[in-house]
Order: sequence, then C-alpha cells, then structure tokens
Amino acid sequence: MKSYQLLFKQNLPISLVEAWDFFSSPLNLEEITPDEMAFIVTSKLDKNTKMYPGMIITYKVSPIFGIKLNWMTEITQVEEGKYFIDEQRFGPFSFWHHQHHFKATDGGVEMTDILTYGLPLGFLGTIAHKLLVGKKIKSIFKFREEKVKEFFG
Repeated sequence: MKSYQLLFKQNLPISLVEAWDFFSSPLNLEEITPDEMAFIVTSKLDKNTKMYPGMIITYKVSPIFGIKLNWMTEITQVEEGKYFIDEQRFGPFSFWHHQHHFKATDGGVEMTDILTYGLPLGFLGTIAHKLLVGKKIKSIFKFREEKVKEFFG
C-alpha cells in the first residue's frame, strides 16, 4: 500500500495557551472544516471537553460526492501545550495518522500538522489520490488555514 505525507505550517498572533485551548477541543473541528463536507462530531461532547490519550471521537463526514461516511479517530498521544496525535480507527482511509504540533514564537504560535495516510483499493486508491483525494485534502487544509486566520488573525 502506498502512503502519503503532507506537512502544513501556520503562524498565528495568539498565545500558546489560546491556540491549545481552541485546537484541543474536538468540537472546534466543525468550525474549521468546509461546509460542503457536512462534518459533524457525533460523540457526546461539550465545548469544555478537552482531548486526552485514549479518547475516541466519532464523526459523520461527506468527503466526496455528498456520500455520508462514518469516521472514528482515537487521540493516541497528548502532551499539554505541545502536541496531540489522532489516528483513524474506522473510516475512509486505510490508515490516518495526524500529528498536531504547537510551538510558542516571538509573534505568537507556530502550528505544524504532519499528516500520514493511505487509501484502500490498491491501484484504484492510487489513481483516486492523484485525481481527487490529494487535492481534496490540500484544499481542506487551505480552508482551515483561512478560517483560523479569520478567528485569530
């Protein structure tokens, strides 16, 4: 199976504490995901819920052609104020490993996302990645970058 890795960086003019508070709340993911993905957290959480190792989060998402899919991730590692990692347990990818890193800088905070993933269906998955999936993931992170700028910029 072929794997893919993408790296995204963004600097925000906010404190590390503000960044961590926002991004470590699972429900805020709905706020920074494109509307056309119909992304909904289905886990019973409230706005004050913070991530912890072993936390399972479930979602409904429509990544392509309006097809609704169930997705489940586990927060596998958390180091308060530094990073957290989510991994798919069930969903549209063969595997999904997403690292979220936060570092205080002179002007605020630098966020780094490292996403490693694979697609099912062998050769067909490789073609789907070239034609659709790779571009879609990049556009989601571009949207996220712009949305976060609106919130904190």
